[in-house]
Amino acid sequence: MSEILILYYSRGGSVAQLARHIARGVEEVPGMRARLRTVPSVAPVTQTASPPVPDEGAPYAEKRDLAECAGIALGSPTRFGNMAAPMKHFVDGLGAEWASGTLVGKPACVFTSTATLHGGQESTLLTMMLPLLHHGMVLVGLPYTEPALSSTRSGGSPYGASHVAGSQDDPTPTDDEKQLARALGRRLADVARKLGA
Repeated sequence: MSEILILYYSRGGSVAQLARHIARGVEEVPGMRARLRTVPSVAPVTQTASPPVPDEGAPYAEKRDLAECAGIALGSPTRFGNMAAPMKHFVDGLGAEWASGTLVGKPACVFTSTATLHGGQESTLLTMMLPLLHHGMVLVGLPYTEPALSSTRSGGSPYGASHVAGSQDDPTPTDDEKQLARALGRRLADVARKLGA
């Protein structure tokens, strides 16, 4: 079985929920399996560190996860129209993988969550794509052949899956957001399968 790395950072649980729906979509494609991984938090004080193993949820990503997987779904909450610092810190540490071409030719997609509908979802998805392009990855989005993309009144765009958590930080995706996340996972896995053939 080929694996798709679903690499995310989630603080309030929304991005983790989207990651699980993307994983479901990945595993609907024959011969494909999802590998869920997260990244540790970062702190402004260097003496503060995350535990070596997360207390709950997905294990922390290791560089070998990138090499072993056939594609990557990258997810982060929105921070002022960009990915959160923990994910940016992880991505910024991939210089050796960039130099060796570890990710060249592999498909990738992105996903995010915001508190408000106009909280920077699309700009976050677009800025998350930039380092993936520098790594030579093949970007996959959501085409308008996905009916939920035209009917959603919350998250979801051609650039990737997303969720609007609202002012109460509700981590539960809407039905449309779930459908779009699963569709994105299926599309990523299907492209990875075709590229690997």
